[in-house]
Amino acid sequence: MNTVSLTLQEQHSNYLHELLLTIDGKERAAYVLCGQAVINADPWDGQLHQKFISYEVIPVPEDEIVSFSAKHITWKTDSFVRALQAAQAKNLTLAIFHSHQEGLGKFSIQDDTNEPDLIQLAQNRNGSDTQILSVILMPDGNLIGRLWVSSQEVISLRMIRVIGQKMRLHYPNWGLGISPPAFQRQALAFGEALNQDLSMLRVGVIGCGGTGSAIAMLLPKMGIRNIALFDKDIVEDTNLNRLHGARQPDADAMSPKVEVVAKSLVELGLGVQVRTYQAWIGEADCCDPLKACDVIFCCTDDHTGRLMLNRFAYYYATPVFDMGLAIEVSLGETPNFQALDGRVTVLAPAPGHTCLLCREVINPVIARDEALKRSNPDEYERRKAEAYVIGEGNPIDSLGRPTLHPSVRQLNECHCHFWVRQGVVEWCADSG
Repeated sequence: MNTVSLTLQEQHSNYLHELLLTIDGKERAAYVLCGQAVINADPWDGQLHQKFISYEVIPVPEDEIVSFSAKHITWKTDSFVRALQAAQAKNLTLAIFHSHQEGLGKFSIQDDTNEPDLIQLAQNRNGSDTQILSVILMPDGNLIGRLWVSSQEVISLRMIRVIGQKMRLHYPNWGLGISPPAFQRQALAFGEALNQDLSMLRVGVIGCGGTGSAIAMLLPKMGIRNIALFDKDIVEDTNLNRLHGARQPDADAMSPKVEVVAKSLVELGLGVQVRTYQAWIGEADCCDPLKACDVIFCCTDDHTGRLMLNRFAYYYATPVFDMGLAIEVSLGETPNFQALDGRVTVLAPAPGHTCLLCREVINPVIARDEALKRSNPDEYERRKAEAYVIGEGNPIDSLGRPTLHPSVRQLNECHCHFWVRQGVVEWCADSG
């Protein structure tokens, strides 16, 4: 069985509210072009999952509305055909949004009658594998949706996420969950709905060292039930004073960090489902698990991983919380702490959320060298010997200043326009 979800960028959601929830109380409609991320096997249920992501909102022109009231809307198919044409040209999937101004929280009989004809028209025009999404917006902001695979096959959306300055979730039976005893006090403080939302999320933790293992241990205690851990390293003696859950036998056995942290999470007895990936996140085995996550915590210390997640947040409209800790120690005979600085940067497809490149958190030259060391160790060693690798040798110019190889120099310019494959587009707010 396939599962389906939709991620709406907040600016698109706001525009849809403006278009569809009008003060006259009559139903309205609009189209949304969506990109798609395909998860061949969801880590937590093993099913194929289609994750659609909003790309562009197209209003239904007022002059093409045939009739409308508080209970119905009818419009010409001209705009539908034009939207199908645009979707086909950009390799996107078309979604039809309409409002139920009287708050009917399900698809109407009329919706059930009309939509099979629309999917048939779509497949006649764009091809037999064409799919269309149908989504209803209620006056209170709630959303429900479904995917038409054919005129005979329709799949209800498992979840609709609205991602921006905040995250809002819409799914069947929202607000009807009952918190387990361990989370009753949290429910008293924030409400049952928050606990239910947290239990629905799929959360990834990249890096299981001092920061990542601490984050991972806190997630189940908040009510997160589905966690994926990513780290290629093993436990060593030097990790024991900061890696949560690690013991001396783990270091002696050179146990994978992800397995050690996962064992500690399961032993909490809070019903968490943990999936572990002892790999660098750019490897093929991590592709589906990353795309399946609703939220990601970046706790890695390498520039290559951060650069990838920096793009990933915008490619897939997935919030990434990037964390860093810097300890500055004096260079005297007796080392002393000079500074201890922490940083949390939120990456999300929303105005004002600048990327890690624009914030100069990532050094693209170091990222390039890290990638080279991983993919071509011999070439890395050759460049290291020639001092073309940052931190490996100290080439200087005629004035005694450090210099970079000409091929490195051109990488220093920040280009933060993330044109996303399969149709999802976002870019850094400060990139011009």
